[in-house]
Amino acid sequence: MKLFHARKLKEARELFLEAVEGPERDVAQRAQVHAAMCGRRLDQPPVNLQSAEDYYNYGVAMINARKLAEARVHLEKALALQPKADHICYALALSQALTGDLGGAYENLRRAIELEPRNRIIARQDADFAPVANQPPFDTLLYPEKKNW
Repeated sequence: MKLFHARKLKEARELFLEAVEGPERDVAQRAQVHAAMCGRRLDQPPVNLQSAEDYYNYGVAMINARKLAEARVHLEKALALQPKADHICYALALSQALTGDLGGAYENLRRAIELEPRNRIIARQDADFAPVANQPPFDTLLYPEKKNW
């Protein structure tokens, strides 16, 4: 199960298939189900990403699945292909904020707002940005009107 959860599916499948031959019926049955899951996942074709939008969409899917390191890699590729895309900057900032890279998150969110000012309002309402929204320097980026209060 550790290999399965670590996504080392080939090795996990081999061990599950060994367990299928064991004397415990319950264990063998569950091992067979897990071996089949490993097989299905291993048989899936690799994702073929070509455009900035492909990398962006896959990156957002990885954020939603909370596979944040993978999301970040794909969003960085998308941004390299399309450096002036505000939505890519925004998504990359979000993935960076969720992984604790607050400096990178700030810079990419600042860029996203610079490219499209409506991103400020979107970020204010985004639950994923809530933990950092009221912390410096995000507070002045998201709420510049509070400087004069």
